[in-house]
Amino acid sequence: MTDHVAVVTGAARGIGRAIARRLAAEGIAVAAVSRTRRGGDGALAGSLEETVALIRGAGGRADAFVVDLGRPDLDRPALIGEVEQKLGGTVDILVNNVAATRRYDVPFEEMTRAWFQDSVETNVWNTWDLMRAVVPGMRRRGAGWVLNISSRQAGPRVGPPFAFHPLAGSVLYGGTKAMLDRLTTGAAMELHPHGIAVNALSPNRGVATEHAAGVVPGWPSEPEETMAEAALLLCTGDPATLTGRVAYSLPLLHEFRRPVRSVDGSDLVAGWQPDDLDPSGFLPDYLRFAPAPPVPESLREAVPSA
Repeated sequence: MTDHVAVVTGAARGIGRAIARRLAAEGIAVAAVSRTRRGGDGALAGSLEETVALIRGAGGRADAFVVDLGRPDLDRPALIGEVEQKLGGTVDILVNNVAATRRYDVPFEEMTRAWFQDSVETNVWNTWDLMRAVVPGMRRRGAGWVLNISSRQAGPRVGPPFAFHPLAGSVLYGGTKAMLDRLTTGAAMELHPHGIAVNALSPNRGVATEHAAGVVPGWPSEPEETMAEAALLLCTGDPATLTGRVAYSLPLLHEFRRPVRSVDGSDLVAGWQPDDLDPSGFLPDYLRFAPAPPVPESLREAVPSA
């Protein structure tokens, strides 16, 4: 019986692969999910076979699950059942990393209905549906962790005047990620009594994956290790206290004084330890959380308990 089982979507490359490897380095069994089985199957480098080989080569445990998570007819509970049967344990960690094609170059008025639906299906409903599929098992276990990979593009464009941005308004991609942030905080509230943490995480800077580097060459970046370490923190922290966060990687690592290790867990990453990070470069919390006003007792009695 496996102690912890994690599902990591979009694990064939980039941030998803880094998170899968970092979790596996801590002894967590990883279900690596993507539609790219082997090298050459997709437009970008990377594959599930390579991710699994890297994890197993480092002594970890992982299996590949080839699935197109953007399919509207996908039976996600069946996928979770398959993962649990193959890895021999209840999924208690879910990392929603997969995302639809971003289409930064398409202005909002030129966006087609098909592209819109693909982004909402893949980025929002897929995340929602996978969360629904794993929550029952987490409730039975009495603990669980959900991490939704968001984006700095979820924050608003502020103006006028509007400063130049190389990704323009990023209306569709940023809009779906903003909904993920709101889904995260709402689900965290509802699942908190059951010991289930729900958090969102974005890079403080761009992570220079092959895709990101091609979109905006020269964009200031952070290494994949900072996102992987921040993800591990949010996937193993105390659900009673570390939940409901819409976090950026570098401020989170700095706040918790978290050493940043290589994705195989073997070494510290030079130049990216908490004392190396400059708080003046941290992104501000765009949500600016404030305590909710107290609810009158008459309304408390009228609302059914969760």
